[in-house]
Amino acid sequence: MKTNRQEKLLLSLSLLVAATGFFLLSTPSQAQTLVKIDGSSTVFPISEAVAEAFREKNASVKFTIGIAGTGGGFKKFCQGETDISDASRPILKKEMVECAKNGVKYVELPVAFDALTVVVNPRNSFLKKISVEELKTLWEPAAQAKVMSWNQVNPGWPKQPIKLVGPGADSGTFDYFTEAINGKAKQSRTDYTSSEDDNVIVQAVSRDVNALAYVGFAYYLENRKKLKAIPVLANGANVAVMPSPQSVSDASYQPLARPLFIYVNAKALERPEVQSFVSFYLNQAEQLTKQVKYIPLNKKDYQHTIINFQNKKLGTAFGGEAEVGVTIEELLKREPKQ
Repeated sequence: MKTNRQEKLLLSLSLLVAATGFFLLSTPSQAQTLVKIDGSSTVFPISEAVAEAFREKNASVKFTIGIAGTGGGFKKFCQGETDISDASRPILKKEMVECAKNGVKYVELPVAFDALTVVVNPRNSFLKKISVEELKTLWEPAAQAKVMSWNQVNPGWPKQPIKLVGPGADSGTFDYFTEAINGKAKQSRTDYTSSEDDNVIVQAVSRDVNALAYVGFAYYLENRKKLKAIPVLANGANVAVMPSPQSVSDASYQPLARPLFIYVNAKALERPEVQSFVSFYLNQAEQLTKQVKYIPLNKKDYQHTIINFQNKKLGTAFGGEAEVGVTIEELLKREPKQ
């Protein structure tokens, strides 16, 4: 009878969490519990910061947070191996099929914005801006083994070899960048140095004056002494724009501004520690997103996200295909698809 009363108490508390955003306080009698998170290295700093803040008052809850990349994270998530999947792009059709095959239902929750940042070595003195067209010339599949020096992209640039560095094929950053720049996700030249770890990319660019890469905004800000960000000239625009919270918020940093997500296994939400953690995540996301140097959603969008979570709106607002330039407000109003 004692166990049943405890279970009922935990259930009542979890319902209170969903309704109010408050979170469970740990007690000495609680057993150790584990929340498993994996996926995007871009979203990792946010999830890590939220987990650390949550554990300050919930010491009995442990976390494992991996950086397998968005694609690698979804592979585990759709096998039921993780509770939460960090994602820097929406779930794709093939991943939706895999989740459905394994009976994994999920809630899609936008948590922040990112600005994919084009970076070069600080000693690069000639590159003042770069256009979407020039980025495509550099990164499209047709450039493989052909576009190998700067002057092949722009005759005003020096005849020096280009060292391209970027995320691997399991990365959501790779997917979004190739969709935004080359017109189709995963369509890219492959003769470049790749890594799922953004810190490896940062180090590679910092060591080579002829290197160019793209990384999440927070990784650029953390490494401003090692990297130089390049303003991007969007198609049809007259002025190249630097990535910043302002240029993301006013939609002038296009097409490289993107939303970031967590996907939560619906069955895992039956566990009080997961329910309370996700509620805490959404209520603290604005503050902690700023803390790790990403760009928060506006308050209205966070409120709408919390309502969608409380209502357990299952599925994805994207229907399995990436979209460039879509607003969070529009996404949250859509009826999700499984």
